[in-house]
Amino acid sequence: MPAKMPVLFIGHGSPMNIILDNDFTRSLGDWGARLPRPKAIMVISAHWLTDGTFVGCMDKPKTIYDFYGFPRQLYSVTYPSPGSPGEAKFVADLVNKTPVTCRQDWGLDHGAWSVLKHLFPKADIPVFQFSLDYSFNDWHPKPMQYHYDLARELADLRDRGVLIIGSGNIVHNLGILDFENMDAEPYGWAREFDEKAKKALVSGNDKALIRFETMGPSAALAVPTPDHYLPMIYAIALRQKNEPLTFTYEGFHHASISMRCFQIG
Repeated sequence: MPAKMPVLFIGHGSPMNIILDNDFTRSLGDWGARLPRPKAIMVISAHWLTDGTFVGCMDKPKTIYDFYGFPRQLYSVTYPSPGSPGEAKFVADLVNKTPVTCRQDWGLDHGAWSVLKHLFPKADIPVFQFSLDYSFNDWHPKPMQYHYDLARELADLRDRGVLIIGSGNIVHNLGILDFENMDAEPYGWAREFDEKAKKALVSGNDKALIRFETMGPSAALAVPTPDHYLPMIYAIALRQKNEPLTFTYEGFHHASISMRCFQIG
């Protein structure tokens, strides 16, 4: 039997991290070297938002350049990992909460390959993605509790040797970031919410993280939209009782993006 895989949450930040050598990207490289080798990797990225729930079932996922206005060098980088259609189809059958449909027309968006490039630079481990249902009902997205409950149905993957990675950012406000300075001093509200989230993660207070809007006025600025926050919800839903949670990186980029990363298990 394969070893039970940990669960990762990665604050992926700017696409510039694809080509930068900084303390964040170096931490990913060190982290990848410590991890057990998985049979496959499933990424839940903030950048695959769909009407319904989908899983990537292609044999050779393409590298998706879903960012604009960055240096040309970024668009020449590839991550040619194989896919894992067998594990993807297992996921489609595993989930009962909602239909999960196989897709052949996706690939790996930058929420996935920008961090995998540093974690597993050889690109020799099969990778597939699981989408985030971002459909709206009466102008409201599906609640955090819906995603949390859905994520719990994915737990069997860990025992099959599949490494599950949530890739987003706990604090992510692009509207007021300091674009020119990656190392800018973080806003007070950003640091405040990140610390509250850290405290809830350490104590295992999933209810507080699900109901993040009750964590004070900083929440509305830290999570103006749920897309980058949701991958963290999927990660914590997979934590078993008394399972350790370790922070592998803490810090901010561009004043309003928390780069906090953690490992469960």
